[in-house]
Amino acid sequence: MKTERLSAENPDHLQRAGELLLAGELVAVPTETVYGLAADASNPEAVAKIFAAKRRPTNHPLITHIASPDQLPRWVKTIPDWVAPLTAAFWPGPLTLIFDRHPDVSDVITGGLPTIGVRMPDHPVLLSLLQRFDIAVAAPSANPYQKLSPTSAEQVLASMDGMIAAVLDGGPCGVGTESTILRVGEHSADILRSGPISADMLQPYLQVPVRTPLSHEHAVSGNKKIHYQPNARISLCTAAEITALAASADAHSGALVYSPALRSLTCHHLKVMPADHQGYRQALYAALYEADCDGVSQLWVEAPPHDPAWADIWDRLSRAAAN
Repeated sequence: MKTERLSAENPDHLQRAGELLLAGELVAVPTETVYGLAADASNPEAVAKIFAAKRRPTNHPLITHIASPDQLPRWVKTIPDWVAPLTAAFWPGPLTLIFDRHPDVSDVITGGLPTIGVRMPDHPVLLSLLQRFDIAVAAPSANPYQKLSPTSAEQVLASMDGMIAAVLDGGPCGVGTESTILRVGEHSADILRSGPISADMLQPYLQVPVRTPLSHEHAVSGNKKIHYQPNARISLCTAAEITALAASADAHSGALVYSPALRSLTCHHLKVMPADHQGYRQALYAALYEADCDGVSQLWVEAPPHDPAWADIWDRLSRAAAN
């Protein structure tokens, strides 16, 4: 298969992307979080191609992306009262909500679960595509299973070229890590995957306490112990540990740092990250991809701040470093 590279700035290319999706093909699409590997969510055969292309277990559920909250009744069994305040505040945006699924939703999307994850993405290209073709898409990250999520079309092609019909290039992703996944229950609201929308941000819109449990049994996208992994071996280190390790580093080692004291570190591959949470999050996956392109086999990553606001970064780096 030859993977077409389409430009989101070209109306004909946007039309082509929609036609491919309606024909049951896979198209990598830009979102504000990461590039997603999209299939027509109403076409189980097309959705099944996602699992084959990513080599993803079929019991690992997908997130369905919609163009408007008005489309929720097609995908969910009932819309609880707590939904409206959240969608008014955070949609479009990087918040996935867990619902009881509509009886007509295919097991292929949900991994056989009775629930479904749904979000409205905040990217003008994808929203335009969904609205123009009156389509919803199932779309996990556009990369092989458990590997590094892509935040540019180049990164998609580096791992998926020849396995999907097309990639729609909408430029770099503005947020840079995957959405927050939230399940609201009778007595609490649980963040099942940390993301850009934090518990503190969600709490004013809910009548139950918002928690981020250390572990849970609900299967959701990106919640495996090993996930988001580049080719380089990741080690989370303190600034002092990185300084000591860099003194005897070889040409295949590198460091990802943000502290001012480490910005002049002598190291074969040194990447200085933004020190603010938003900037760091936006740059993270691109920095890990760059290390892979440079042939780094061991990457020492300065541990992020121990701050609840950085929970999503801790989550991604911990899974990237797992073995």
